[in-house]
Amino acid sequence: MSRIGKLPIALPKGVEIKVDEKSNVVTVKGPRGEMTQKMDPDITAKVEDGHLVVERPTDQRRHRALHGLYRALLANMVKGVSEGFEAKLQLVGVAYKAEAQGQLLTMSLGYSHNIVFEFPKEIEVNAVTEKGKDPIVTLKCNDKQLLGQVCNKIRSYRKPEPYKGKGIRFVGEVVRKKAGKSADK
Repeated sequence: MSRIGKLPIALPKGVEIKVDEKSNVVTVKGPRGEMTQKMDPDITAKVEDGHLVVERPTDQRRHRALHGLYRALLANMVKGVSEGFEAKLQLVGVAYKAEAQGQLLTMSLGYSHNIVFEFPKEIEVNAVTEKGKDPIVTLKCNDKQLLGQVCNKIRSYRKPEPYKGKGIRFVGEVVRKKAGKSADK
């Protein structure tokens, strides 16, 4: 058995799951919204005793891989509609700034121009700049996959570099620094 796939998903209060047997689509409703996932026809999902259980027909390699995949996707959907996901990005560098206005984030990252990033409507954005500290951009979303893609896109504008440590990184992320050129011989 797949170690991930065989684990049942506990359903918190306020979360409803509807499994359509014909089209093999799982719909999850909760206090923060509704999400759907189309599954492979070989993988089945059913609700038993307040838990969602994902099952596979055989022990083939493909079925084992899909078993764990769909269990993880459904678990993320349940957590997303009940609690949601949050990511915090820190802009480390001299004169790096971030300002959020609605679904737009304007960043000053040391280029000759400001970078304006427009977020999908599913993501809530907030930027906080305190005097003497690095700006922090907080992103909240129900969809973990979408949140990860957006965070990666924002990081791509200025990746953390290993010599001075400047760039966009997650809060708490450790960037290993390299030694620069040796001044004395």
